[in-house]
Amino acid sequence: MAKIGDIDVGKFPLLLAPMEDVSDPPFRALCKEQGADVVYTEFISSEGLIRDAAKSVMKLDIYEKERPVGIQIFGANLDSMLKSVEIVEASGPDIIDINFGCPVKKVVSKGAGAGILKDIDLMVSLTKAMVEHTKLPITVKTRLGWDHDSIKIVEVAERIQDVGAKAIAIHGRTRAQMYKGNADWKPIAEVKNNPRMHIPVFGNGDVDTPERAMEMRDQYGLDGAMIGRASIGYPWFFKEVKYYFETGEHLPPPTIEERVIAARRHLQMAIDWKGEKLGVFETRRHYTNYFKGIPHFKEYRTKMVTSDHPDDVFAAFDEVQEKFSGFEFA
Repeated sequence: MAKIGDIDVGKFPLLLAPMEDVSDPPFRALCKEQGADVVYTEFISSEGLIRDAAKSVMKLDIYEKERPVGIQIFGANLDSMLKSVEIVEASGPDIIDINFGCPVKKVVSKGAGAGILKDIDLMVSLTKAMVEHTKLPITVKTRLGWDHDSIKIVEVAERIQDVGAKAIAIHGRTRAQMYKGNADWKPIAEVKNNPRMHIPVFGNGDVDTPERAMEMRDQYGLDGAMIGRASIGYPWFFKEVKYYFETGEHLPPPTIEERVIAARRHLQMAIDWKGEKLGVFETRRHYTNYFKGIPHFKEYRTKMVTSDHPDDVFAAFDEVQEKFSGFEFA
């Protein structure tokens, strides 16, 4: 059984990855219902938090039904990170996660996210200071290294553990790769197989089928899988993985009716949480996957992703249910 500090997260837990404009409360709720064991918030700027920036503060919203839930923050300035820990603590999460893996230029250019992989000593000292500044378990999400020539993830993970981190999630790509090519899980397995490691080691990157999740568990021996892109617009992925683990068979895919119900709930929760304009806009990225596999769907998808009023999007959902009722997904 994997434990993050004193939190029992089960045998080979499935974790919802922190994703910008994706891992918000509405989507986390859907993923939790479908079997996600731990969910993380979108990553939050420490500088934004201490400036009381509205968008950053809004991301602190968490709900009892999500637990255990982690709030993820990023930054490279020690004072800002420590102040943000105090702000995050007040929201009552179960876990605080540090983002040392985001490859986006606007984050990296400030020395944060994956940018800190150029300065491992700073990465370790930041982690140590944050561990000492809170009673909540601190976890870390990172990548293999800055580029292929600077991969030292076994040493990095050991040092992160030794200063008090309670778990580490590793994306199997370098920052230089961004999201291109295939994730390499072998170095993550090397971290897990290091006899000095005793905290959970979670794998991330390209866990896009139940078979791949099983491979991560059985062949690579990791403690859990952090799932990102495979879940976007498809919260059922967590349930499908668990069903495959239990039976060795694939769970039948959700029906049109189930997909429409989920999409409607998702949109309504998003509107309730962030308002009509943002709710409509930020839920758009999910629709392609909600209805992936339906032939001749372009007309309906266009309505969903171009309509600015929720009534028009809900009407498009109704059209889809009526038009494709009974369609069987492969």
